[in-house]
Amino acid sequence: MSGHSKWSTIKRKKGAEDAKRGKIFTRLAREIVTAVRDGGGNMDPDSNPRLRLSVDRARAANMPKDNIERAIKKGGGVGDDGVTFEEIVYEGYGPGGVAVIVEVVTDNRNRTLAEVKHAFNRANGSLATSGAVLWQFDQKGYIELNSEDASFDDVFMVAADAGAEDVIEEEGLIMVYTPRTDLHTVETALVDGKYKVQESKLTWIPQNEVEVEATQAVQVMRLIERLEELDDVDSVSSNLSLSAEAIAAFEQE
Repeated sequence: MSGHSKWSTIKRKKGAEDAKRGKIFTRLAREIVTAVRDGGGNMDPDSNPRLRLSVDRARAANMPKDNIERAIKKGGGVGDDGVTFEEIVYEGYGPGGVAVIVEVVTDNRNRTLAEVKHAFNRANGSLATSGAVLWQFDQKGYIELNSEDASFDDVFMVAADAGAEDVIEEEGLIMVYTPRTDLHTVETALVDGKYKVQESKLTWIPQNEVEVEATQAVQVMRLIERLEELDDVDSVSSNLSLSAEAIAAFEQE
């Protein structure tokens, strides 16, 4: 999990996730729409756990209440603005043969495929067939907190008691990893304990990380950053092993 945690701290320092508030709201709205659809059209956060997580994340990002309600209605197909969104997982390879997983939420799969393919081509990478990459990863729950808002030891005890597999503190972040089926349980335990959750999602963790030369590692990190900046992309995962040399080179750009 070291590569995933290191990339989380890199993004935090570079501010990649907070580039534009409008983009953040767009992605959060898509998550809400998908949560409603996956819940069989259930628009009640109290009885739709995934929707509750999505709404909580939207509120934490200060997304306006009207935007949240509009997204919930879209997911339920209420009114004339009901839009069909679908979740798609793309698999590919970056420089050095690094495996990359791209999760998207889109209302136009042709547009999204073209954008994702362009990002890979720019990085001298390529898309792969379905299943070619995914088998190298395990899906886990991921919860992120700011270490300034909570004690690591306290978070560790609450999360572990609720079923967390691992808790890591690194450069201002506390990162909690859970079995995929226990994400909601652990997140609920932390929220009930009055801890401020910054992010909660399912993510792909590599079974083994791949080491490549620093130049190629920087190219992979650029690819991941470009992919994450696409409006339709929800998350990106890779099996890249990040060395101190590669991180330093990337942060100096």
